[in-house]
Amino acid sequence: MTSDASVPTPATARPSASGELRATALDQFASVGFAGTSLQQIADAAGYSKSSVLYHFASKEALLEEVLTPAIDRLEAILERFLATAETVESRRRFVNDFIDFILEFRLELHTFINQSQSLRGIPVIDRAGVLIVRLSDTLCHGEASTEDRIRFGIALGGAAYTLVAGMTFLGEEIAPVDEIRPALLAVVTELLAPVTVRTTPSRK
Repeated sequence: MTSDASVPTPATARPSASGELRATALDQFASVGFAGTSLQQIADAAGYSKSSVLYHFASKEALLEEVLTPAIDRLEAILERFLATAETVESRRRFVNDFIDFILEFRLELHTFINQSQSLRGIPVIDRAGVLIVRLSDTLCHGEASTEDRIRFGIALGGAAYTLVAGMTFLGEEIAPVDEIRPALLAVVTELLAPVTVRTTPSRK
């Protein structure tokens, strides 16, 4: 006879160790700083031993590369998409939307890079990010761009990223809920870039 008693279900499995360690490391790098964070601190915060950290990641630099690479890959993909077509009002609008989604998704990674990039020069993942930022700037601000246009792009995109970072740095919290931040960022960035002339050029790749 079948029992009516419910069959106990297994406890929810703990997320993968490498995933937990990456998430913990990113939080530590953003809040304490890369230089101020030790592998032991990451292990303690994640609830693992230091040997477990070293089993998954050869060094703190390797862990930094693991946590920042997805953000850099995403930004590179956004840039490549923008370069793959002629610059039009629509392609610029799509780029702005993609960029805002990017900075909202990768806030901790941006926080780490923007605040610590100067002190972390020489680490490959940081240098790669720096090259990509320069490439992004050169793409948006072509040789014929006026000083005003360059400033508009810098304030619009750099300012949008820094606004999120500044809230985390100085206030210790988000400046507002994401569902309020996104439309506000989109409105401000779009308004700043509206006067900038669109170059009707073929694919720029």
